[in-house]
Amino acid sequence: MDRALDRRPLRADAARNVDKIITAARQCFREYGPEVPLQTIAVTAGVGPATLFRNFADKEELVLAALNRQLRRLVDPVIDEALAGPDAAEGLFRVIDAVMGVASEEANLLDAVAGRRGLLTGITGGLIESVAVLLGRGQGQGSLRGDISMTDLIRLLAMLIGVVDTMEAGSDAWRRPVALVEDAIRTERPHRPLPLQAPLPGTSFGAVLG
Repeated sequence: MDRALDRRPLRADAARNVDKIITAARQCFREYGPEVPLQTIAVTAGVGPATLFRNFADKEELVLAALNRQLRRLVDPVIDEALAGPDAAEGLFRVIDAVMGVASEEANLLDAVAGRRGLLTGITGGLIESVAVLLGRGQGQGSLRGDISMTDLIRLLAMLIGVVDTMEAGSDAWRRPVALVEDAIRTERPHRPLPLQAPLPGTSFGAVLG
């Protein structure tokens, strides 16, 4: 198993170094993009290269650890609330919103593992299991379509995360496609307007787009 995701408890000083490195990695990937050198991350964290490599064998491992930390901090509490709540469909879409928020904020981290889907399995396994529970409950409650499978939902989630490539990092432009997916998989379409359309950045055909 990936050592970045299956660590023994660290001494307080070592844990602080890991936290500083991950925080610096998020900052550097945001500022410089996925090709940022590990040396730059070490300097930003205020640690030596040896300390960085003692904790993370390579950039890939560091990226996964940073994504894992954000999912644990920002998505896991939402999952716990959703699983404890009475309305599984509402809980499912709160979880999807939380995942999309992380995907938007950490777009450059996702770029660094683009095309290597298998790498994400170790940090998303628990998420997928919880989504499966919520889907099954929602279908049992009659609020989610009974003909939707987990394979469908995983593909829909992957499509939604891909939306991040079509918007500015940190934007909430993902809310409209999430609402469209919600309309598609609920048994009854919600009575609310779609979120506002956001422009596609870096394109010159805005006049022909809705």
